[in-house]
Amino acid sequence: MRRVLSERRETIRLTRLARLFVVTLAYFGARDVTGRLSMLAIVLATGAAQVLPVMPDAATWMWLALGVLGLSLWLLKMQRPARALIPVWAAVLGLLLAVVRIEQRLADELAAENENRVSRVVLRVASLVRLRPDSRAFEAEVISSLPEGVPSRIYVSWTAPGRAGPYGRFNQAPAQFPELIPGQIWRMSLTLKKLHGARNPNAFDYEAYMFAQGVRATGSVRGTPKYQGDDPWVSLEIVAQRARHRVRQAMRAHLDGMRYGAVLLALAIGDQASVESADWQVFNRTGITHLVSISGSHITMIAALGGLVVLWSWRRLRFRGRNLAERVPAQIAAAMAALLVAWLYCLLAGWGVPARRTFLMLAVVAAAHLLRLPMNGSRLLSVVVLAVVMLDPWALFASGFWLSFGAVCVLMASSGWVGNRIGLPAMTRMQRLKFFLTSASRLQLAITVALMPLLALIFHQISFASPLANAYAIPLISLVVTPLSLLLAALAFVPGLGWMAGFCGWLAHTCLDLMMIPTVWLADFNAASIDVAHPPLALTLLALLGLVLALMPYGFPARRAAWILILPALCWRPERPPEGGWDAFALDVGQSAAIVVQTARHVLLFDTGLRSSAASDEGARTIWPFLQSMGIRKLDVMVVSHADIDHAGGARSLLEAVQIEQSYSSFDLGGYLRREAHLLGRPQSLPRFPWAMSECVAGHAWTIDGVDFQFLWPPPLAKPGRSAKAPKPNDRACVLLIRGRDHSLLLTSDIGAVQEALLLRRGLDPVDVVLAAHHGSRYSSSPGFVQAMKARHVLAQAGLWNRYGHPGPEVVQRWEQAGATFWRTDRQGAITVRSRQNGLRAYSTREYDRRYWAGR
Repeated sequence: MRRVLSERRETIRLTRLARLFVVTLAYFGARDVTGRLSMLAIVLATGAAQVLPVMPDAATWMWLALGVLGLSLWLLKMQRPARALIPVWAAVLGLLLAVVRIEQRLADELAAENENRVSRVVLRVASLVRLRPDSRAFEAEVISSLPEGVPSRIYVSWTAPGRAGPYGRFNQAPAQFPELIPGQIWRMSLTLKKLHGARNPNAFDYEAYMFAQGVRATGSVRGTPKYQGDDPWVSLEIVAQRARHRVRQAMRAHLDGMRYGAVLLALAIGDQASVESADWQVFNRTGITHLVSISGSHITMIAALGGLVVLWSWRRLRFRGRNLAERVPAQIAAAMAALLVAWLYCLLAGWGVPARRTFLMLAVVAAAHLLRLPMNGSRLLSVVVLAVVMLDPWALFASGFWLSFGAVCVLMASSGWVGNRIGLPAMTRMQRLKFFLTSASRLQLAITVALMPLLALIFHQISFASPLANAYAIPLISLVVTPLSLLLAALAFVPGLGWMAGFCGWLAHTCLDLMMIPTVWLADFNAASIDVAHPPLALTLLALLGLVLALMPYGFPARRAAWILILPALCWRPERPPEGGWDAFALDVGQSAAIVVQTARHVLLFDTGLRSSAASDEGARTIWPFLQSMGIRKLDVMVVSHADIDHAGGARSLLEAVQIEQSYSSFDLGGYLRREAHLLGRPQSLPRFPWAMSECVAGHAWTIDGVDFQFLWPPPLAKPGRSAKAPKPNDRACVLLIRGRDHSLLLTSDIGAVQEALLLRRGLDPVDVVLAAHHGSRYSSSPGFVQAMKARHVLAQAGLWNRYGHPGPEVVQRWEQAGATFWRTDRQGAITVRSRQNGLRAYSTREYDRRYWAGR
């Protein structure tokens, strides 16, 4: 084990030296076009490596080398200058460095024999701990393990024994945990698993996010961990995370009970984990999400303040009878101080992609100033982009990378839009302050408008309320709330000034609370935003080209007309099924159920997924984002098959997010929602109900777009006698048969073998596609039912390593022996089935959109 770790460290050290060499050469090579093209080639090659479905083998590398050699010989034969080869070889170098780093991270994996088994691990807390009322979660560095074969970095979840359940602890005291501080060493028994996240079309990729963070496995605490000691100075990362912990701890003492206290923490130290999901929805709909985080403008503001303080004092300080400015120019001292302040604040902010970009940009500007090197906008941007990618090739996954550099491009381009005024008259201090505030607000609004297409491509939403919300939110948050939050963080550590820290926190929260009043009103306005479907790659590239051309300086040909190139991506809608055809999407929602069925002009949702906590359910986390990415703005029909929380848990979020015309259920859906609101501690907060609410009863049928829909189960409920027992929810779950012009689909929910036999007695004919009943339980999919269905495809929605063992091995074998292809969301992600006149097609998201980090 030690030899393997030593070899790994040596490889990482050599890779770091290679990256430093590349960045150094790029810095001095950025003076001409060839150097900048070479840097762009490295970045593009790194990006190309990140989208590979699998890592190339030796044969692929051989063909690549032959191709590059052939291209080089061709260029030389065409009497091209040797400089034309530099970008080609730069791209090869960038690809090699990216692949080496990817292979290093892939090799650091959990051994197959350790998966879903308890391992004894000695670990070090390596990140700011995520606080929840009944759990703690953090990234950890593995020091040793028994057995071996545990990755060097894992994500640990520690849940309290008396977990509050899916409805939270609104009326209970939070669970008690020991204080977890970065740098602490613990001995824990962990159930380890490889990274696994839901894979749905056009959705957030959890596995990619964790892989980019270097996390290669997850661990759930078993038993009682034992504290082993503390090592606060082991690395710079631990020191920075420990400082973040202390600042959060000091600030929380003054923010306890404040509605938007978590937002103030996010503005000060970048801790966004505690911000409520409802608040994020408001920020997204009003287009102010970029303000509720540590941005480059915040870091630059703090760095400039530190530089100005040093500049003022440096000119006045003396040492041994001489002014310090005579030894070191005040401008240089101020630049170094500003850079130091920016670096420290970036560490405190978590060293995210926007923070890295800001610091590196300041560092390059400072280095160019000290070395007297010419530096214009394109050189600066190309060097910083390369440096960010060399430091972290997975930064390309982060939306912050594109938004941060997009904002910088807008700032750089803005200088070429209007020119400079000639003969600017002298202004008083108040006039200069007013001019500065006005110019800054205009620039921020320009950034907001220019980034709206990019935000639409990333988050599938365009906010029409964004210019209005940003008009008052930008100056208030940037000039009032953020400085007060930082002042609170600083004063909280000064003895005797707790009252002043509390006042700053109260004032910051009051300003933010007042700002949120019109912001919430704008978010609730129906026309505040529209959803944008996920466009294909060609339209995305065309939109990015249009955005680049629109940012060109004033006088560039057709600059204003370039916005037209963005419209196809914003207006695009996925192809809908033809008349009589249908599309079915069995979403990857873990151990729950949610299927979207789309016809030519209508959309039906069958079940709404699981509620996992008071603040999280599959309706808001998976189903609604999927509908947004498909350009679906309303649901014509929502069927909630029965009242189990894994089928009805997301109904509330969907009713709040999207208009639903008709609902069907086997129970009182309104009563369920009222009971759920009471359990959540919000009895008066009810979502808007569907326009029509009906009971699903066998025999009820309708036809839309040439597709027939019919409920086969449950039968009408007879009045029970005094001694009769109420039927179980599963026994009365809705069963829906969908028959298109060419193919049929049967949605069985959680019925058992008894109900399957009753359906066969009622004359159920063979069906092309079947949803395996009860997630593939061995108490369903009886042999007679399987043989009678003659299905070509069978879908099972289940969670990986679920405690029920769904789908049962005997059920899978039974369907496959009957000639069906068995699909399961736990291993293959969301399943898409398309019924067309020319055939029935089924495919899974994991196979259709393969990525090298997804090992299953």
